[in-house]
Amino acid sequence: MSIQDKISALMARPGQDLVAKDDVPWWLKTAGRGVGTVGGFIAALLGIWNCVSILTGNVSGLIAGMWQIVASFIVLCVEAPCCCMFIDQVQRFSDMVDNRPYWNRALGYVILAIPPVILDFAFSTFFGSGLIFATGIIYGMMALGRKASREDMAAVASPQMATSPSGMQGDHQRATLMEDPDVWRPS
Repeated sequence: MSIQDKISALMARPGQDLVAKDDVPWWLKTAGRGVGTVGGFIAALLGIWNCVSILTGNVSGLIAGMWQIVASFIVLCVEAPCCCMFIDQVQRFSDMVDNRPYWNRALGYVILAIPPVILDFAFSTFFGSGLIFATGIIYGMMALGRKASREDMAAVASPQMATSPSGMQGDHQRATLMEDPDVWRPS
């Protein structure tokens, strides 16, 4: 067993399939986990900083900070359950979320990130919740999947008869922009 195999065995989540179920690139999965984990820690620290704003009488900052701390805890439970292994239900919650489609996780992270920014628009809420929002965007990109091949896109893009936006026919009956970009040159 090579060093790379040992490291990947250590980094693998318990119960994880060895064969990938989808076509998402490994670097995008790693980016989602990395931004989620780092963003969760930073959001928690900045949420604590927001909670200190109650000393100046900023109640909305306190509420935004508490929301940000809870959101960061949820993100850390999903993305890095090893950080919360002292809580028994974290692994089950993480496995449940991992079995859902990527768009569910993306929507959840985006919804978790918006309220603190609405409650108290400060740098700490914007940056901390922005990292959680960025994690949601990454999972949204994962939900979209891979781009189609050039042949598939050309097959979908080629209509029976090419027409210009004004409804006039082009020079060629079956011209597409991929085959002949000069057909639709503006005059």
